[in-house]
Amino acid sequence: MDGLSGDDAEVRLDHVSYAVARDSFVSTVQRIGSALGAGFVDGGVHPRFGTRNFILALSGGTYVEVVTTLDHPAADRAPFGQAVARRAAEGGGWLGWVASVEDIASVEARLGRTSTEGHRVRPDGFDLRWKQIGLLELLEDPQLPYFLQWLVPSEERPSADPRTSTTIHGVSIAGDAASIAGFLGEPADHPLDQIDVTWVEDEEPGLVSVEFATAYGPVTI
Repeated sequence: MDGLSGDDAEVRLDHVSYAVARDSFVSTVQRIGSALGAGFVDGGVHPRFGTRNFILALSGGTYVEVVTTLDHPAADRAPFGQAVARRAAEGGGWLGWVASVEDIASVEARLGRTSTEGHRVRPDGFDLRWKQIGLLELLEDPQLPYFLQWLVPSEERPSADPRTSTTIHGVSIAGDAASIAGFLGEPADHPLDQIDVTWVEDEEPGLVSVEFATAYGPVTI
C-alpha cells in the first residue's frame, strides 16, 4: 500500500524517547521523574541493541523512556544503539517519538523491508517483545518517528500501569509537516489524533520538546 491511515493501521503515539550518556543516565531519570511527579522504573536491557532504559508509564496509554548505551558491541552495530549513542554524544536530549501500529506488515510493505524483532527482559523476568521498523530513516532524518508493533498482551506493555495522572499534551517538532505526514500516512494538520503536534523552527530537525499535563500544571521538557 502507498500509505497508512488511522482506519487500517491505527497509528498512535506509543512513547517518547530521551537519550543520554551513561554518566548522566541516573541523574536524568531523577530529574525528569521529579518534573513529572513520579518515579521511573527499571525497564531492563535491550541485548540486541546494546542499550538499557528506565520508563515512566503515563495516563493516556503512553510512556516516557530514558535510554542509554551499554558498553557492548551491539551498541555500535544496531541502528537503535547508533541513534542513542549519537544523541548522547551531542549532549543528550529527545531522541525521537514512536508510533505504534496493530499490524506492522503495511509499514514493511511501504518501506520495502522487514521489521526487526526486539526484546528486553524486565526485572520481574517477563520477556517483553515487539517488532520495529524505521530506525534507518530516523538516523538519516531525525524528524521522523519509527514504528513499533507490540507482540505481548496490552496489559504487559510499558504503558499498561500508569504511575501518575500526567499525560502527554503535545509535542513540538522541527521539520517538514508534509514529509512527516507522508511517512505516517496521516493528515499534516493532525498526524496524531490524541495529542497536539506543533511545528517549530530549529537549527536541527527532530523532536524539540514535549509538553506534559501534570497535576501541578503544564510542564515542558
